[in-house]
Amino acid sequence: MNRHPLRPVSREDVARFKEDGAICIREVFDQEWVARMNAAVDRLLADPGKRAREATKAGDPGRFHMNVFMWRRDPDFRDFALHSPLAELGATLLEADKVSLFYDQAFVKEPGTREVTQWHQDLPFWPALGNDIISLWVALTPVTLEGSGVEYVAGSHKWGKFYQAQTPDKDSKFTDATLEPCPNFSELKGDPKYRFISWDCQPGDVICHHPLTIHGAGANPLTSRRAAISVRYAGKDARWDPRANVMKCDGDPETKLKAGDPLVLDDVFPITWERERADA
Repeated sequence: MNRHPLRPVSREDVARFKEDGAICIREVFDQEWVARMNAAVDRLLADPGKRAREATKAGDPGRFHMNVFMWRRDPDFRDFALHSPLAELGATLLEADKVSLFYDQAFVKEPGTREVTQWHQDLPFWPALGNDIISLWVALTPVTLEGSGVEYVAGSHKWGKFYQAQTPDKDSKFTDATLEPCPNFSELKGDPKYRFISWDCQPGDVICHHPLTIHGAGANPLTSRRAAISVRYAGKDARWDPRANVMKCDGDPETKLKAGDPLVLDDVFPITWERERADA
């Protein structure tokens, strides 16, 4: 299994990521990694644990499964988050000298799943603030826009907007009434003010996005599974921000960090990649 991206990230890639807030980097992983992590997803679906979320309504076809912090309980997810090419990729796009692991998340939409992933930003869900956080969405199966591929509003990370969080399972505890709801950008596709970007992906491709870039995904009407793992890394300006209506992190960081502390904590948000160590 490769420990570095299979192809170098160019300066043009970094510039495009900064401009659009999202980019697809092809062939980051070899097929050994893909097979290993698909097997890990199968285990996760069979034994989801306490952090699982199921968005599919009772009686509906398919299954929309989400899970978080798998790296803390499964050795394959742990190796993927800590020792795969992802941390180096994230640091390169952030132009960071080091990054820490924030958390990992699995997204699975089985064939026939009707639930969509509503348009949203990531940062309003999180007990964190900062521009130097990156989500790396790894395709484990072929992905098309028709089959619930992720779509982004290019440049939306620079709007200065902080929209109300929305979850596919409609969890009200994430609803901050002081924030503006995120518009349904599916209804704005014809508006020339907005540029929508998406990519068909092969297993091992990685979509990288800023935490304020607006994105969403449709249902999966196809006969094949759509599976992905998203791993989030934090750079220099990422800070702990345990406000109301946000996700709870495993490892009890609220007892060990104060608001404004860097998003670094041994065994909770561990340093995952350092340029000095990599150069050595």
